[in-house]
Amino acid sequence: MSGGVDSSATAALLIEQGFDVIGITLKLWPQDCVNRAEDKCCGPQAVTDARSVCDKLDIPYYLVDESADFQKHVIQYFADEYKAGRTPNPCVMCNQNLKFGRLIDRADQLGADFIATGHFARVEKKPDDSRYLLKRGRDSRKDQSYFLFSLRQDQLARIIFPLGEKTKSDTRDVARHCNLKTAEKEESMEICFVPDNNYGGFLQSANLVQKHRGDIVNVHGHVLGQHDGIEFYTIGQRKGLGITTPKPVYVVELDAENNRVMVGDESALDRDEFTADRCNWHPFETLTEPIEVTAKIRYNHPGAAATVTPLENGKVKVKLHSPARAITPGQAAVFYQDDLVVGGGWITAGR
Repeated sequence: MSGGVDSSATAALLIEQGFDVIGITLKLWPQDCVNRAEDKCCGPQAVTDARSVCDKLDIPYYLVDESADFQKHVIQYFADEYKAGRTPNPCVMCNQNLKFGRLIDRADQLGADFIATGHFARVEKKPDDSRYLLKRGRDSRKDQSYFLFSLRQDQLARIIFPLGEKTKSDTRDVARHCNLKTAEKEESMEICFVPDNNYGGFLQSANLVQKHRGDIVNVHGHVLGQHDGIEFYTIGQRKGLGITTPKPVYVVELDAENNRVMVGDESALDRDEFTADRCNWHPFETLTEPIEVTAKIRYNHPGAAATVTPLENGKVKVKLHSPARAITPGQAAVFYQDDLVVGGGWITAGR
């Protein structure tokens, strides 16, 4: 229970459906970091709100300290990806390792058969019962299946998503009906540990990166200026480059090995092909032949028609039918067929 309306409504719906419900909040912040997440997911105010909801619903409540694993699997990963010239997706890693990793371990300790969260997504079994399938939530505006693509079959087998068939409006109605204090609570769209969206400031204040000067170059390798570290740049960035050029330029590549930020004009951002590795599949164990999908290259991407072809060592080649802007190494590429999440992988560097 994150202290928001979605997880609050989830608990209420499960009780209505006859489940014996236990509320759990994962404490993800070391004590000296709580001010960074004061009113965000899993921060002190969220804990207070989650406890209040459980009191109202008359269910047990536990606050479980997972701050060490959060530091290891999410915060350190976040910093390491930026250092490597990639743009991380901490929400996917948090879901994979904490919310549907360590939380399942806690469920076992408490004798719980399932875990449930307030994600807008659905889990179903294949008609032959051979595998679990992940599908988009019915509310297309709130669908969160993108962040769940990496969940394994043994994890999907233990998950219930009561909001999968609901809209956001339905969710608030459930909370209002139960007189829960979170019914009108606003939701946060930022990364929970970077509440001001200044990820570079967070990395420095947490002593995860230090400034180190390097060259800003154009696509021909000519030096245009200096930067303070590739960690402070992302593919597609235009503002804050600190250089003057005759026409607008954008970050088109981050070269960690040579500590260079490469910039180019807008057309240099367009690509129609990339590779992805560490792929995870839901309808089948491995991809053995090319398939046609709709590929999302970031959460807020509308999706693009693509052909996905298997390569060696769990990698795939993704050929978009039309070029896309700012395909970013480190982000997840998630593949859909209608509402079904076929699978996904992590976008790799290189063209």
